[in-house]
Amino acid sequence: MEITQPEFAAAELNTATLHASLADASMESMNLLNQIADKYPEAISFAAGRPYEGFYDSCQVHKYLEVFCDHLGVERRMTEAEIARTLFQYGETKGIIAGLIARSLAVDEGIEAVDGSVVVTVGCQEAMFLVLRALRADDSDAVLAPRPTYVGLTGAALLADLPVLPVATGESGIDLDDLVTQLRRARAAGRRVRACYVTPDFANPVGASMGLADRHRLLEIAEAERLLLLEDNAYGVFHTSGERPPTLKSLDRNRRVVYLGSFAKTGVPGARVGYVVADQRVTGGAGGEGLFADELSKIKSMLTVNTSPIAQAVIGGKLLSHGCSMVEANRRETAVYRQNLNQVLAGLARRFGDCPGVTWNEPTGGFFVVLSVPFPVTDDLLEHAARRHGVLFTPMHHFYDASAQCRQLRLSISTLTPERIEKGLDRLAALITERLRGNGAHAAGGAR
Repeated sequence: MEITQPEFAAAELNTATLHASLADASMESMNLLNQIADKYPEAISFAAGRPYEGFYDSCQVHKYLEVFCDHLGVERRMTEAEIARTLFQYGETKGIIAGLIARSLAVDEGIEAVDGSVVVTVGCQEAMFLVLRALRADDSDAVLAPRPTYVGLTGAALLADLPVLPVATGESGIDLDDLVTQLRRARAAGRRVRACYVTPDFANPVGASMGLADRHRLLEIAEAERLLLLEDNAYGVFHTSGERPPTLKSLDRNRRVVYLGSFAKTGVPGARVGYVVADQRVTGGAGGEGLFADELSKIKSMLTVNTSPIAQAVIGGKLLSHGCSMVEANRRETAVYRQNLNQVLAGLARRFGDCPGVTWNEPTGGFFVVLSVPFPVTDDLLEHAARRHGVLFTPMHHFYDASAQCRQLRLSISTLTPERIEKGLDRLAALITERLRGNGAHAAGGAR
């Protein structure tokens, strides 16, 4: 006897029943750029903010693992069975290299991390989410951030249901006068501003850096206004001229700064290891006084349980191989970024020095240069640039709100060789010349 299976309609979900963040245009930014890059693989890319790949060697991974295992055996006196368990089993929620990270921060940044204040995360992205999720207590809460700002911050805030209130950006980074204005305006409107996100060194996307006087003033504002600062320092190692200025965290005497770090640019990007230093005291809990890091580890335990011990071991091995100094570990890379940045700035001057309406900033390090042009830079224009001219960049509107009409583009200098920089700038010049002459409106979807 044949038994027929009943027909069932495929399950469907409506976006209206999913989390509201999924409908936000900013959530598509990274996917869109990756899709265009995949569609036009021959295009020269100034878009991706990835580290330089010229020194990669797969043997390094094995070397770093061996160095870390030796460290566990010699310095931490672990047996072979204990070392194997450390690598293969679930690990401590706060991480197995928190001590090495603290040592690195002392060597490179002069930051003395309190015991237990470091939480190792799955990239800096998880660190951001943990902090924002912990700070979001009710609907009155909000966070301040410069405009434009890193899309990862706005994305993490969306997922945490925490509104981001914009603060103006100047040539040296976040505008401190506007910070005070926006903070007090928000409070007057009934908002509880939990923190301000800031990147003092070569901020993504604008490449701006704060001077020493502004760093001190920002800390004074934070203390006077009882405001937390979320310091993101993904690019601070890559100063290409003079002495590196101190981080906010190294200057912080009142635990106003939550420090967000990453090994994505300085270590091994594929390991996806970041961290947060959260030494603020938390009171009122059942267990008495503790650290903010302890609260973050509770959230992490329910989100990712722990950061991959093997990935941590690779980063730990790299730290140990260079005296726990990421400055030392990145000497060659920093030289490449210095050369690339100087080449891009000189190349822009040669091609656009006498071109009305075309200007750019001149960072002294980091990965990014922002180019301003006298026409809107849209996603349609990006695809046209990839298809017709074979060049990629990042439209700056992705770092603003979805409705922003932007006449700027971000150039990343980090991954290209000198030859490809010259060829890519030639292609970019051809695109801009086409737009200035008005010949590309139809081909670029009419974006003008």
